[in-house]
Amino acid sequence: MLKIETLNKRFGGLAAVRDVSTTIEEGKINAIIGPNGAGKTTFFNLIAGAMAPTSGKIIFKGQDVTGLPADQMARLGVARTFQSTSLFDRATVLDNLIVGHRLRTRSGLADVLLGSRRLKDEERKCREKAQEALDFVGLSHVANRIAADISQEERKRVAFALALSTDPQLLLLDEPAGGVNPEETVGLAELIRKIVRSGLTVCLIEHKMNMIMNLADKIMVLSYGEKIAEGTPAEIRSNPVVIEAYLGSEHAAA
Repeated sequence: MLKIETLNKRFGGLAAVRDVSTTIEEGKINAIIGPNGAGKTTFFNLIAGAMAPTSGKIIFKGQDVTGLPADQMARLGVARTFQSTSLFDRATVLDNLIVGHRLRTRSGLADVLLGSRRLKDEERKCREKAQEALDFVGLSHVANRIAADISQEERKRVAFALALSTDPQLLLLDEPAGGVNPEETVGLAELIRKIVRSGLTVCLIEHKMNMIMNLADKIMVLSYGEKIAEGTPAEIRSNPVVIEAYLGSEHAAA
């Protein structure tokens, strides 16, 4: 689905991402791990169009999308969540999600002023999409609650739903289980599996190694901006370079 060719991102003299080549495989759970400062979030920002690479190529479904801005990447089908979930806290959960599908609408100021049929049809469609996304992530019961009043785990699920409401093909999840307890982590992992079973592709960054090793089909390891390993969870667990750089002996394969 996504092919990365010798991707580089420099900030002055700092190489945040250095000569990374990889693929994100369609219909699978792909993971990126590595120590803090390894370049993981920068890598996501490059894919999602939040920043342009210094050099290299990003190919999405056969199309060269290198340097396209975030709005164009989202329209092509790349959605992402962030480490910190930012919502319109004074709006309801459902109203937060209605914003997501606006990406797919065409009505403009003239439609608003005239109260056009297209505007009304698109508003109905946005509301339906928002409700579908809430149902999918198991949050129908909080649809009309103010976003500021929901739990951290529910905010994570709302972030998933907001991304899903954009009709993505590839979902980038940045630390989806950050700040939630072990039981909630298990529930979020199952939601990620459900997303892939529905036909989407997932790539996630996560520091919870038990979750990643039980969830991912493929793992790429970054360290100081470079790819140091790639493979299945079993291969990563037993890789001496990864053990030394990140995992530690407690995560080595038995």
